[in-house]
Amino acid sequence: MQASELAATSTDDADEARIPLWFKLAYSAFCAVLVPTYLVAYGPTNFLYFCDIALLTGLLAIWLENPLLASAPAVGILLPQALWAVDFLGAAAGVPLTGMTAYMFDAKLPLFTRSLSFFHFWLPFVLAWLVWRLGYDRRAFAVWTVASWVLLSVCYFLMPAPPAAIDNLPVNINYVFGPSDAAVQSFMPGPLWFVMLMVGLPAVIFYPTHRLLLRYAANDAAEAG
Repeated sequence: MQASELAATSTDDADEARIPLWFKLAYSAFCAVLVPTYLVAYGPTNFLYFCDIALLTGLLAIWLENPLLASAPAVGILLPQALWAVDFLGAAAGVPLTGMTAYMFDAKLPLFTRSLSFFHFWLPFVLAWLVWRLGYDRRAFAVWTVASWVLLSVCYFLMPAPPAAIDNLPVNINYVFGPSDAAVQSFMPGPLWFVMLMVGLPAVIFYPTHRLLLRYAANDAAEAG
């Protein structure tokens, strides 16, 4: 094979790798630190949270360069994590909005562990970038919806309700018992709250995000053309 052909082959191989190797290694290194740290700090059930599932699915997406594995968690967490970021900034300014990031300011938790949780802030941007690099798979809405139903069912029927019996033990995972981790909500029957989540999350969060990403992908394709 001539030198020019070798150069062309190398260029083609580089083009096929849509996610840079340095990014794959950096993301993997972060996960390699976070997973054992969270296991010690919070226990394995912490990985039932949508955000943690999205983080680890993103890890698979960047190594497999799979559009569906990037698209599904993007559908699930772009809007909720945007709210997390707003709540964190508000809490840092002394004006918390929902209280969902209160743990980030809990001095009882090690600062290093809390700093790892800052992935909630940057993960939505990473997933949006992955969708831009890999393309959007329109099956993502259905895949994440079914996955969320499974997770919500596990958390509601098998995981503990608030308040926590042991410090740092995850309770009310994915808010299946109400908006607060301090106590079970009392403004409607528990099963009704659960059904509302099962229906409301796909309708109010997942589907609008799906439509947004479809338009985002279509605009990217038009610009590329």
